Amino acid sequence: MTTVRSLLAAVAGFAWTGLLAILYLPTLAMPRRAIQVTARFWIRGLMLIARVFCGLGYQVRGRERLPTGAALVAAKHQSVWDTLIFHVLLDDPVYVLKKELFGVPFIGWYLRKSGNIGIDRSAGMKALKLMTSEARDAFADGSQVIVFPEGTRAAPGSRNPYHPGIAALYATAETPVVPVALNSGMFWGRRSFHKYAGTIILEFLEPIEPGLDRRAFLGLLEDRIEGASRRLCAEAAEAHPRLPAAATLTDAPVDAADAPCGTRGKTAET
Repeated sequence: MTTVRSLLAAVAGFAWTGLLAILYLPTLAMPRRAIQVTARFWIRGLMLIARVFCGLGYQVRGRERLPTGAALVAAKHQSVWDTLIFHVLLDDPVYVLKKELFGVPFIGWYLRKSGNIGIDRSAGMKALKLMTSEARDAFADGSQVIVFPEGTRAAPGSRNPYHPGIAALYATAETPVVPVALNSGMFWGRRSFHKYAGTIILEFLEPIEPGLDRRAFLGLLEDRIEGASRRLCAEAAEAHPRLPAAATLTDAPVDAADAPCGTRGKTAET
């Protein structure tokens, strides 16, 4: 049944995306913010498709920790879902992403037009300087810059090395960094066609104020994101023990880093 529901969701999602990709072409001649509005509508449709066909919804915690206006948001990355959701949650999200994505027909055009920051990973320090320069422009415009510090998706319960680019952005931002934990990979795996019924949880954690040195910042950021993400994955495994990803989680006890970061805020579901 999960396979059938996932297939129906995929067909509906591709049809929805293809239709809007054509209908939205005139927006490429409009101001950047117009693309942000249309992207939000597109993604709300994808979230509705996931709920209707797969029984997959989401819950958001800690909204009150988001600053008003410009912000740097550093998120755990487990699923394609993570690359979509911030258009629904934030006013003007600008993603740091692979420059190659700009070359994808239709989708790449919209990604570029909406102000996302494309990185050429082979360019080394040149890419880092360009990224920080474009991020400064985005902050000045009041945007929320979204970065996945690991650079690629990690399976639930695992982590990839955090890239130094996040430290460069932290030094550039002069604004608090908001860490984000999530458990999306429990329901929508990084290399899985299947989407499982349940509720993805995304949690905005306590912001990290400017002024820390590079090592202290990276250590604090990783501890907060990884600890809270392990907690959220364990919560999903307990609520849905038959999820395939539940069997891959370690049985290590929850430590201080895994404990909830302050009082949880109000939740919101689609």
